[in-house]
Amino acid sequence: MALSTTVSQRKMIRRKAPRGFLKRIFKRQKPHLRLETSSDLLVHLNCLLFVHRLAEESRINACGSKCGVIKKEHVLAAAKEKESYVNCKTFASENEKDC
Repeated sequence: MALSTTVSQRKMIRRKAPRGFLKRIFKRQKPHLRLETSSDLLVHLNCLLFVHRLAEESRINACGSKCGVIKKEHVLAAAKEKESYVNCKTFASENEKDC
């Protein structure tokens, strides 16, 4: 196998959330908000969960179209599914109905 196709085992994966960056973004966007100390970690976790679910849905879409590689179209289709699901749940909670 070529060297370019293998993943280096020596590369360190970041284990920490970018807390300073997230706090700086919060202060720029909403300077009047008073946030709890661990709220930036919750936002980071929420982003990671969203990306994980999006990747799962994209993989399912790729397998459904019998494609071994996840393409842009699969990710966009998964994002549209998630967006419609979120909009449906928001609408349902506002009107107290189920989708």
